[in-house]
Amino acid sequence: MRYLKMTLDGVKGHCLLEMPTGTGKTVSLLSLILSYQLHHSDTGKLVYCTRTVQEMDKVVEELRRVMAYIKKEIKSSESGTSIGNKRRLSEAKDTSGRTERQHKRARGPAGTGTSSSASQSTALADIEALGSLTGSAPLGLASVGVEGMLGVCLSSRRNMCIHPEVSSFDNRNKVDALCRNKTAPFVRERGRREDLCDFYEEYNRSGSDAQLSGIFSLHDMMTLGHDRKWCPYYVARHMINRANVVVYNYQYMLDPKISGMVSREIEKESIIVFDEAHNIDNVCIEALSVTLNKRILRRCSENLRKLEGELKQVETKDATRLQAEYKSLVAGLNLTGAVGSGNDGGLMVANPLLSDDILREAMPGNIRRGRHFLAYLRALVEYLKGRLQAREVSVSYPGKFMGDLARETKIVEPRAMRFCYSRLNSLLKTLQVTDLDEFTPVQLVANFCTLLATYTQGFRVLHEPHDDRTPHIPDPKLQLCCVDASIAIKPVFERFRNVIITSGTLSPLNFYTKILNFTPKVSESLSMQLSRKCILPMMVTKGSDQVPISSKFEMRNDANCLKNYGQLLVELCATVPDGIVCFFTSYEYMEQVVCDWGRPESGILEQVQQHKLVFIETKDVVETSTALDAFKRACNCGRGAVFFSIARGKVSEGIDFNNHYGRCVLMFGIPYQYTKSRVLQLRTDFLQTNFGVPDRDFITFDALRQTSQCVGRVIRSKMDYGIMIFADVRYAKPDKMKKLPGWILQYLDTAHTNLSTDACVSVARKFLKDMGQPRSLKDEIGVTMLSQKQIYSRFANESKFAGGFAENEHDGKESKKTTVRTLKVKPMVEDELDLIN
Repeated sequence: MRYLKMTLDGVKGHCLLEMPTGTGKTVSLLSLILSYQLHHSDTGKLVYCTRTVQEMDKVVEELRRVMAYIKKEIKSSESGTSIGNKRRLSEAKDTSGRTERQHKRARGPAGTGTSSSASQSTALADIEALGSLTGSAPLGLASVGVEGMLGVCLSSRRNMCIHPEVSSFDNRNKVDALCRNKTAPFVRERGRREDLCDFYEEYNRSGSDAQLSGIFSLHDMMTLGHDRKWCPYYVARHMINRANVVVYNYQYMLDPKISGMVSREIEKESIIVFDEAHNIDNVCIEALSVTLNKRILRRCSENLRKLEGELKQVETKDATRLQAEYKSLVAGLNLTGAVGSGNDGGLMVANPLLSDDILREAMPGNIRRGRHFLAYLRALVEYLKGRLQAREVSVSYPGKFMGDLARETKIVEPRAMRFCYSRLNSLLKTLQVTDLDEFTPVQLVANFCTLLATYTQGFRVLHEPHDDRTPHIPDPKLQLCCVDASIAIKPVFERFRNVIITSGTLSPLNFYTKILNFTPKVSESLSMQLSRKCILPMMVTKGSDQVPISSKFEMRNDANCLKNYGQLLVELCATVPDGIVCFFTSYEYMEQVVCDWGRPESGILEQVQQHKLVFIETKDVVETSTALDAFKRACNCGRGAVFFSIARGKVSEGIDFNNHYGRCVLMFGIPYQYTKSRVLQLRTDFLQTNFGVPDRDFITFDALRQTSQCVGRVIRSKMDYGIMIFADVRYAKPDKMKKLPGWILQYLDTAHTNLSTDACVSVARKFLKDMGQPRSLKDEIGVTMLSQKQIYSRFANESKFAGGFAENEHDGKESKKTTVRTLKVKPMVEDELDLIN
């Protein structure tokens, strides 16, 4: 919390924090940031970015707990029974001079505040006043107080739609298109009620100016929509600009096609949090990368033919509409591509370019007319089809590709390609096109051309005639690969006051400062403070027969290796109660191993099923969800179960195996990416050239962060415990071990870095016996939490605790010493036990 407070203090600064998983990371972030918002009226909203819907639900749950506690403290302060009032009564016994000095110190300098519990208590007493400020409207939670606080979740239409027909589809593009067909202005002007969405119409009549307060999860938004007949998606979009806390997906902040519509009006004073951000660089790269293939280009040609037909009909029946569009393009309007923003029912996405890179000038003359633009697109598509015919792999810079394109197509002004996406959006809107999902291919091509013509650095154009793993199957692809993750996140760093990047698996931190190309104000990896050693990391490098085990390519088909992996699982199933989760490096490897274990002569699966049931993650989301539910039921009834999953899969990223669901996590091998992937090679070449990061170091770093994320599923609270097993001889190498998070290494005994199967089982048996002893949260008081009495005694020594950074913030060395000393204690009181899971 103190490192986080250092980041928030001052004018602007960003933070990179690695916080141990399962020890209250989310509630710590929310507690401090909400308190800071209440104490500082110039602080904007909190935008909390997550990766999955499940994580959004968890954030909302923690947000409700924190706000309930703050409200309880406010009521207690009014009756004189709050922690802050008790402390002030205790301080009143001191001399008046000392009391005054302590009061000033606890408040800290004007506009900066302090991170101590004293300042938070003082802030609680000031909340009422902050909530009633007048004049220029404050930006954050202080402007409305806790009773008027508004927290909202936003997700895609697919996750929020309650229209009976539209919500029956699972495809995101299909849902978006059907929504537009019922809400677009030109559809509503026709007046056919059966074509409209009653929820959207009712929202327009009575919900667009609604003043709501409270905390709304996705389910709450849908319930509100059913109760008031409002569209949940558009209500949430409407509430974002008024909300004090917004929770949504990374793409709503990082992907310019989405952020240009959803997040463009969020004030620059806001605090942005990227939680579970270990893969944030991959999200940034995917947001600006485009892949084209034969099927997409063939369908794009069909799209162009259909648009030409639509254009001819409009020219015949309503030429004034086209003339109005032409005049607006001459004047330089409609260039941002942000049509469809707000609740106007327009197009679904904004310009793929970052806001600072969008041209603010009139549309080039050769594409202002609709028929000229379509002819221009057709020439581009035909050229791209020709590039796909090449039989050799090629890599080129955007400038070189543009030069070849201009020379072979005789396009005089390739600069017009920068306007392709904006011009296409304008044309689709002018033609009043319905079924927008049908035109996804032409939008992809326009996206490709716009990005290609705009960015000369950080991108590569890659052509592959086939996949190297299946060279006998022609599958040509043309990829515009973003190799610089900093391009997408740079506007976020520049625009907002504070950006906090946090996860339990960010080691080593210096990799993120390089690949995201920023200098954080605070960059720290925090250790895990627990009253007992509740996690047991072990590295199993060999079987009981002393034969090494590994998932590396040379050993994947080794019968002894597969047998030793199976025997390790059998022994653990006989030893570990309840749930065991196993992670494999890929679906292909899991299929190979499971098939080998299932052979009658092997008998591994049969032995496993004598102790536990077996469930497997598949590529089908519904099947995986069903398997997870059955896995938990088996653990709940005492039968026990094993879940086979994939590193980098859905289960490894968003599912918690807390308590008895995950007493042991077993990682089979090291989940390296496909190292011969040319896209990966392009990225590693860029990192080595520009940041001096060796390709092998980055590949190992990426594999180890995925490993850490998998094994981190085992512990989700202070009362939880579990075993982490790294089953590969390569984990014992120093270059691999040092890339594991510090909170795992601090519990990794040197004697446990080169174990055999039987030694591992022996250590696990002793650990489980120790952990099985009764324990309650009260046992944590005085170790990882503080009682009220302990807090009072520490406040008596305010120079050592409450002084903190307020006294030493201008003395870098002394401030750092104070930070390290005080961070070892997380002040909690008995009344706060309900905030901890």
